[in-house]
Amino acid sequence: MGKGRLEAFSDGVIAIIITIMVLELHSPHGFDLAALRSLIPVFLAYVLSFMYVGIYWNNHHHLFHTAKSVNGAVLWANLHLLFWLSLLPAVTRWVDESEMAAWPLASYGFVLAMCAIAYFILTQILIRLHGQESTLARAVRCDVKGKVSVGIYIAGIVLAFVWPLGSVLCYIGAAAWWLVPDRRIEKILSEHGAL
Repeated sequence: MGKGRLEAFSDGVIAIIITIMVLELHSPHGFDLAALRSLIPVFLAYVLSFMYVGIYWNNHHHLFHTAKSVNGAVLWANLHLLFWLSLLPAVTRWVDESEMAAWPLASYGFVLAMCAIAYFILTQILIRLHGQESTLARAVRCDVKGKVSVGIYIAGIVLAFVWPLGSVLCYIGAAAWWLVPDRRIEKILSEHGAL
C-alpha cells in the first residue's frame, strides 16, 4: 500500500497540534512591555513544545522518505506516535498553569518519553517491513541518540519532584541535541542518489 495518505494525514495532524498550541498563547493584559513579563514562561513553554513537534515532523519526513510502502502495522504505529504528540499541547498548558509544579513537569517528560518510544516502534516496524538491508535499517542500526533521549526524559521525570529546574533543563537539553539534524538517513540516501 502507498505511503502518501499516511504522510498527508500525519502532516495534517502535526499542523493541528501546532495550531492548538499557538491558540493557547493569549494577548497580555496591558498595553506596555511590562504586560509581556507574565507571558514569558508561557511563550518559552510554547517554544520548547514547538521545537519538539518540529523535530518529530522533520524526522518523520526523513523516515518515510526511506519507505517504499506501508502496511497495517505501520499505520497503527504511526497513529500511536501521533497520539502521544497530540498530548503535547495539553501537558504544555498544564506546565504553564502550574508554574512548573512536579506532576505537570513529570507528565511533560512522560509524554516526551512516550513520543520517543512510539517513534522507535514505528522505525522498527518499518525496518521489519522493508528488511534488515533496507536504507532505513542501514541508517539507524545503532540508535544511541534515541535511546539516550529516553534516559534524559526519565531523568527529567525524576528531577521534577526534587529539582524542577533540572527537569526543565533535561527537556531543553534533549531538544537542543535533536535540533542538530540527524544526518544518518540523508547520508545513506545521498550515497545511493535517492536524495
